[in-house]
Parts: sequence; structure tokens; C-alpha cells
Amino acid sequence: MCGKIMVIVFFEGGGQSLQLARSDLAFLEGSADEAAQGLLGCVLSSDIGGFHTSVRIVETEAYDQDDPASHAFHGLSRRNRALFGPAGHAYIYVSHGIYHCCNITAGVEGYGAGALIRAVEPIDGIDVLQSRRAKNAVELTNGPAKLCQALGIDMSLYGHDFTSSPLVLRYAALRRGERIVRTPRVGITKATERLRRFVIANNPYVSKAPRSIRNRSEFLL
Repeated sequence: MCGKIMVIVFFEGGGQSLQLARSDLAFLEGSADEAAQGLLGCVLSSDIGGFHTSVRIVETEAYDQDDPASHAFHGLSRRNRALFGPAGHAYIYVSHGIYHCCNITAGVEGYGAGALIRAVEPIDGIDVLQSRRAKNAVELTNGPAKLCQALGIDMSLYGHDFTSSPLVLRYAALRRGERIVRTPRVGITKATERLRRFVIANNPYVSKAPRSIRNRSEFLL
């Protein structure tokens, strides 16, 4: 059982291009489960389209090549090649033909693994996020496709390095009193028994899950 991975990151934004050192994302080089937990509380800062926004990750799911529910399960392909690359890059796919979903790759290069970003909490540029989704409050970013639409993430960012503009990931610890809960994953039909969905307990931006999933939750931290 893994807890929060403590990595200290110094970040400068402002009018300059967003950029971090590769070592700042070293916590992603562990297992998909470790990465998915470590991402909770981390901040995504974006300059997509020339507009600055930032959000805080509050829900993730872990996937790897030994998991029947993973896109990497059947091996390397043109579609999933980013999952087999180095940690800290974007694996983006289209769901139901129209919705984009964003994963952050994890683990060692050559082993297909990553964490799906399922929900985020807006921090900055909320007016920009709302202009892209025409939604308010928690409905703005409480789902994987919703957050991609609000942030302007699409297939043009496939394979993107999260240490560089226009979309930068920086580490941030959980806030005082916050706890991590793990549950089964949402919307899958294989490996449904595995507790690989991780959320910040009681955060209002966490996506809606069926009662059957909520009833199988357990605290990690």
C-alpha cells in the first residue's frame, strides 16, 4: 500500500513559457498506482490557446499492460505508443468518437503504464474554462472528458512532455486534513474488482460514481 509521494518542486510561471526540469516528475517513474496516487493534489498549468488556466488534480485511475482494462494490455500499437514511452508524457485518446481523455504516462520506458486524469478542481482562469464548456460549478471539470474540453486538451497534445509549455504538471502535496480513498474504476467492463481509482475524499469536483463503486471504497491515507 503506497502513500503520498513527497517531492518538492519549485515553479515559476508569469509571462514566460511554463517549464520544469525532468527531475521534478521523478515520482511518476514508479508503478501506475504510485503515480496515480502521487498525482492527487498536483497542479496542471496551461497556456493552451494563449489563455492561462490552472487546475488541481483530485481524481485518477491507474492502468498498466498487465491490466485487462488497459489500452496497453494487448501490447504496443500506433494508438497507444505514448503509454510505452517515458514517464510524464500525455497519452490522449478519443472516447465514443468525440470525447478526449488525458492520461499521464508512468513507470519505466518500454512498459505500458499511466494514470487517467478523471477530475480536477479549477484554480485560475475559471472564466476561460467556462467559455470552453459553458458549465458552472462542479459540472465544469468533474469528469475526464469534461476537464479536457475545459482545458482545451485534444489530440494535438498526444505525447506532450508535461515539463514544457503549453501544459505543465507540477507537484503539490495534499492539503492539511485531506485523505486519499481508493475504489474500483468507473465505466470499465474488465478487471472491475481492482481498486485502482484514487480520489481526494469529499472533494466536490470528484466525478459521480455508482453506489456499487462507492460502497467498495477504502481509505489509503
